[in-house]
Amino acid sequence: MTTQHQTLALLLFCAFVAVTLAITTWAGRNRHGSAEEFYAGGRLFSPMENGFAIAGDYMSAASFLGISGLIALYGYDGMLYSVGFLVAWLVVLLLVAELVRNCGRFTLADVIAARMSERPVRIAAGTSSVTVSVLYLVAQMVGAGSLVALLLGGDSEAARSWTVIGVGALMVIYVSLGGMRATTWIQIVKAVLLMAGTVALTVLVLVRFHGDFNQLLLSAAERSGHGTDFLAPGLRYGGDWTARFDFISLGLALVLGTAGLPHILSRFYTVPTARAARRSVVWSVGLIGSFYLMTIVLGFGAAAVVGSDEVRASNAAGNTAVPLLALDLGGGAGSTGGTVLFAVVAAVAFATILAVVAGITLASSASVAHDLYASLRRRHARQHGEVAVARVAAAGVGAVAIGLGLLARDLNVAFLVGLAFAVAASANLPVLLYSLFWRKFTTRGAVWSVYGGLVPAVLLVLLSPVVSGSPEALFPGVDFQIFPLQNPGLVSIPLGFLAGWAGTALSPGPPDEARHAEAEVRSLTGAGAA
Repeated sequence: MTTQHQTLALLLFCAFVAVTLAITTWAGRNRHGSAEEFYAGGRLFSPMENGFAIAGDYMSAASFLGISGLIALYGYDGMLYSVGFLVAWLVVLLLVAELVRNCGRFTLADVIAARMSERPVRIAAGTSSVTVSVLYLVAQMVGAGSLVALLLGGDSEAARSWTVIGVGALMVIYVSLGGMRATTWIQIVKAVLLMAGTVALTVLVLVRFHGDFNQLLLSAAERSGHGTDFLAPGLRYGGDWTARFDFISLGLALVLGTAGLPHILSRFYTVPTARAARRSVVWSVGLIGSFYLMTIVLGFGAAAVVGSDEVRASNAAGNTAVPLLALDLGGGAGSTGGTVLFAVVAAVAFATILAVVAGITLASSASVAHDLYASLRRRHARQHGEVAVARVAAAGVGAVAIGLGLLARDLNVAFLVGLAFAVAASANLPVLLYSLFWRKFTTRGAVWSVYGGLVPAVLLVLLSPVVSGSPEALFPGVDFQIFPLQNPGLVSIPLGFLAGWAGTALSPGPPDEARHAEAEVRSLTGAGAA
């Protein structure tokens, strides 16, 4: 990588960091320290603003870098990530957006605790939310490391490590000083930048092939080294029955996991009403749908313009496909256009990572303070005490994410996010749906549902080829692999639902009908909502 690329991209990095720190400083001066301000930004955002922020939260490094890279390497099978991430929003829009806004205040646990014994369900839901958030954060850290390693020459392990540490430090600053207000505005700015950059690259790819998408696909197949198999199912998930079951597992995780992601659910509390929450989702679906359609063009464009072998040589997981595509579209290495376009895309990708990690860190610190700490100290905790604990928790979550990000630096970021979605779909979605729609659901059922999905999901990941037993594993030198699938969703999601049913069936007492009726009225009408 030339000095020009490095200098310009680093200048753009610094400019975005400066802007976001300015937003954080402004937001910090305009807050009064209450929990509502820190967790929900005072509930003052409009549906359009919140829709852009949701889109900014959701369109992560996994989307921009990881999915495009998987398409560039595996063609049709990589495209399945784009479809899964997009279809997931139908579940959010139809089932949870308005109801979650009406039932809760700040976190997922608020929705469940509305009709259950608070302490056990808050501890269970808080533990699950922190686990999902940390897994999601790791993916963003890996994306940041891959991006800066490419910028500085491709093989700089020290650069990767310091980048992960730097991103972790920045996210702690954003959350600790600015809370939800700063995080939301950072995500809005990032969403605008990301959409603009993606539109520009998509247009350039289509112009390169004179608007002929069929020619783009044929060129991608030719340069992929796989021929027409590149455009057909099975290149990544069709080798044997294990691979096919892995595909089904991944699809379930992607479609069902979004509705259980803590940092997405917390966004519904930043608007004043449930109607505004639904309108936010409509805005975000439009933005997200457009974006994922464009990632398909970028992925096949990277295969056609750069070549799958060159993408794999730069980064085995494909995380650098889009920056390499930008470099080529701008005129190639050494050209002014290539330098500028590469630097802009790298800066946008870095902005994406910073914004998303801020949102995830805020959601996880809220779970620690509002659910775990407050449930243990309910009689003595005050809102200001909660906020102080949330700031400390942000630093702790950041430290854990940095450590895991350094371990997982060679894995594809979209694949890592798939694991986070699987845990969210296994532990959070069953208890959320049961709480909202099943009249007979009990406290024991809620606790069993969370742990019955969370524990198997985490254990199956630890015993899968992701961690050991394969050259691409976290620990390639050891082999304690027992579970053959890379994504645990096919097994752990049904277990979460089954555990919730079993816990309810085996509960010693009947459900609290009065509290269920109150929660049902609140969820459907908004009466008494925070």
